[in-house]
Amino acid sequence: MRVTRTLRATVGAALTGALLLTASATASADQVRKEQWPLEAFGAEQLWKEATGKGVTVAVLDSGFRETHQDLKGQFLPEPDFGKRNEAEAAKHLKPGEHDVRDHGTAMASIIAGHGHGPGGSEGVKGLAPDAKILPVPEYGSSGQATRWAVDHGADVINMSYGGAGQAGDECASIAYALSKGVVVVAGVGNDAATGKTYPVGCPGAIGVGAVDQYGAAAEFNNYNSDTDLLAPGVKITVASGTSDTGYDHAAQGSSDATAYVSAAAALLKQKFPDLTPGQIANRLVKTAGLAQPQKAKHLNLPDPHYGYGFLQPGPALRKTLAAGPKEGPLPMPKGDPAEAGASSGASQGEDAGQSSDNGTNKAFLYGGIGVGALVAVGVVALVASARRRKNTG
Repeated sequence: MRVTRTLRATVGAALTGALLLTASATASADQVRKEQWPLEAFGAEQLWKEATGKGVTVAVLDSGFRETHQDLKGQFLPEPDFGKRNEAEAAKHLKPGEHDVRDHGTAMASIIAGHGHGPGGSEGVKGLAPDAKILPVPEYGSSGQATRWAVDHGADVINMSYGGAGQAGDECASIAYALSKGVVVVAGVGNDAATGKTYPVGCPGAIGVGAVDQYGAAAEFNNYNSDTDLLAPGVKITVASGTSDTGYDHAAQGSSDATAYVSAAAALLKQKFPDLTPGQIANRLVKTAGLAQPQKAKHLNLPDPHYGYGFLQPGPALRKTLAAGPKEGPLPMPKGDPAEAGASSGASQGEDAGQSSDNGTNKAFLYGGIGVGALVAVGVVALVASARRRKNTG
């Protein structure tokens, strides 16, 4: 079976002007930390007074991981026995422009649970759930097996920043198994600006995530259909790189990065509301999602194929008084008994990232943090996109 798996693209970016925050700005002399606009937009310093992901395990299913990166050292739990084999197989299929098989997984882990480095962790990349633990699961060629292994080894949240046309083996059955065990599953919608159904995001119960820029506009590269549930930061993202213990990618973009932010938010909710089901976690996320004014003015019929229920707002998700609601939550859920599903390995996974550009037309920043204050943009963001592609066979 041959499938194309969508991960993320990287872009070069030039920023003229500055990002100004009227409340809860994070003071830091470190440029990498300054570049993390999602932390400012979310009011992360205030969020961390309520939840940091402590005691929560996020499984990152990906191509590989640099566990010794200075911003992630100590965050990783042991990987599966099949991990090194899968990582080695994925490394055989690197394409021009791809530097290290560990790049993508390291980036996702840093968005979720990076702790930074230097005095008080004030330098480098910090994740939205910095006290969560990362369960690293190299999944090349075995998405279903990787999912089941993660569930059976303590995952509370599973991050799937990949996707492709056609279901890989028992991919959906393994997600149903995860949900039956109380594990939240988050998957990217893909980066091809296409409407076709892809997997694993197409599996019932997976929270489907696309990218939004700092103006609150859905990224043009997002795939768009009924599987889009939420948007999260996925344009001009600074992440840890797998190429060295001190490396960074300063202009990553894609639904992969956005997926990792939602997984991190789910980890925060898991810490604060440990008894909620995956459906009830999804309920909090979608019922507190937001829209920028230009989208509000369109009176979108939510969920919208491009915007889902809106962009992630972890502050309101943590703080708003909401009834737990039905255990299934508001999103389509699997049918039948997941225990009856087989445990075969999935087909191969790869990378196929679409290109995109930020038109910069919306002047309202994505703002989902502490519920007060405002973000103001000064200057123009210019993005030059370059796609990274990989196709694998299983």
